[in-house]
Amino acid sequence: MKVFGFAGYSGSGKTTLIENIIPVLVKRGLRVSLVKHAHHAFDVDQPGKDSYRHRQAGASEVMLTSARRWILMHENTDQPEPELPEQLARMSPCDIVLIEGFKKQPIPKLEIHRKAHNVPFLFDGDPHIVGIATDELLQTELPLFGLNDYEALSAFVLEKAAEVEPAP
Repeated sequence: MKVFGFAGYSGSGKTTLIENIIPVLVKRGLRVSLVKHAHHAFDVDQPGKDSYRHRQAGASEVMLTSARRWILMHENTDQPEPELPEQLARMSPCDIVLIEGFKKQPIPKLEIHRKAHNVPFLFDGDPHIVGIATDELLQTELPLFGLNDYEALSAFVLEKAAEVEPAP
């Protein structure tokens, strides 16, 4: 399984950039998946729905399934948060998994940086950042891309994506 990550501060445009790269990769005939790490509590379920009520009653996993999609919700009540390789092992086979978040993982990453946010760059402290998408002029040995250069960014992602073994 090949993976490639996206790193940047909140509001830098990671989600928008990924949202625009995915169709370019799909148009090339690739099956693309995504893992997004959330730093806060979240819930895809809605209070009052049967699945929500089942989880509230104590079910450790609830699967919702239909003709269009399925989702498996797993509660980490007394377990530590799974690491990225464990999460990748749960994914269906695909050509590439894009990773948003998981900043500390040793996978190739693109830093997304906007000058207007006035925050430091991440690449100095992360040897796994292999390129930068920014609207700022910058002196670096790393490849630089415009924030909206989706074709070039997609080609770079495919070139730099790394094979990763999911956890058994």
